[in-house]
Amino acid sequence: MPALSAYANTENTALIILKQKGYQYWYDEETERYCCEKDGWDFTAEGATELLGVVAFFEHHQPTEYKEYWWKIDEPWLIEDVPNEPETYTPIWKREE
Repeated sequence: MPALSAYANTENTALIILKQKGYQYWYDEETERYCCEKDGWDFTAEGATELLGVVAFFEHHQPTEYKEYWWKIDEPWLIEDVPNEPETYTPIWKREE
């Protein structure tokens, strides 16, 4: 069991975090997608938790102007070589105090 998983019960918390970060947010009934905006930078996703992840791209890159694919990192190309198992670790919820 992971310490946290994206699930229906994380959606409200994601919206609270977006609000605390200064984003306005809304649900677009026409597209059935969650949206948010801050300083003219707008984002959309299928769920609020996913939307928070998209905002993380923006916050990581901190662009000062718009250009196509401003969010993209090409190297190294990891998507075709994702491990089937993690390296050995002790989950936080199993650690003894």
